Amino acid sequence: MSQARQNRALIIVNTDFCSSDSDGAFGTRRGAKREAEKLSKTLSRLNYKVKLMHNKTAKEIEDLYQQECCCEHGEYFVSIISSHGNEGVIFGYDSEPVKLTRIFQILSSEKCPVLSKIPKIFFIQACRGKEFDRGVVVECDSREPEPDCLSDYISIPPQTVVMFACSPGYVAFLNIFGSMFLQALLKVLEGEERHLALNRLMTRINWHVAFCCQARGTYEGCKEMPCFVTNLLQEVFPFSAPIVEEADGV
Repeated sequence: MSQARQNRALIIVNTDFCSSDSDGAFGTRRGAKREAEKLSKTLSRLNYKVKLMHNKTAKEIEDLYQQECCCEHGEYFVSIISSHGNEGVIFGYDSEPVKLTRIFQILSSEKCPVLSKIPKIFFIQACRGKEFDRGVVVECDSREPEPDCLSDYISIPPQTVVMFACSPGYVAFLNIFGSMFLQALLKVLEGEERHLALNRLMTRINWHVAFCCQARGTYEGCKEMPCFVTNLLQEVFPFSAPIVEEADGV
């Protein structure tokens, strides 16, 4: 009897940045590497074959997604991107932008038939602008999506879910202990909430970041509001596999 294909996960984390003239274009993202390593171990224990990549240029990031089109996949494909960003883009190690629409295009059914029927799940830890969320309580979003934001949503291919660390136009926070968003993701993946359907799991992440997290230091009191968009037609349970316990070292 043939063995079932394993789910795949691609984690890209950029912590150090340079430009063509060798000057640092962005600040160092302290805490991001250790956080990504924890996510890699957790996903491995949930039956994912994980590829963890550090400090990749814009071109190398595109190439990594191209490579996924040639791989054998299980029931789900998960990708986590942790980098500097702006609305609609994330930045490579070389400080060059990668449009999210480009990544989605690479994995579309036309370009990547092997993933056409497999749910593709993205978690994106990156700023989407320069505004700071002061944490006012409202019953609906206080900001309309900008035109570029809408085009990003429209470009998301079928069977795809994208969860962003923050709302359009706002910054996403990171410190030496990690980010509000990915720490919340880790929390649910390591607990019983991982058995929830994906849309409910993401709503739990929203709640945890909105009500249990706020910035310290220079940005004391500032908040963050993750959001997600999905075009799945059914509930999926991508993290409900039994945890594989690690063997003790000898």
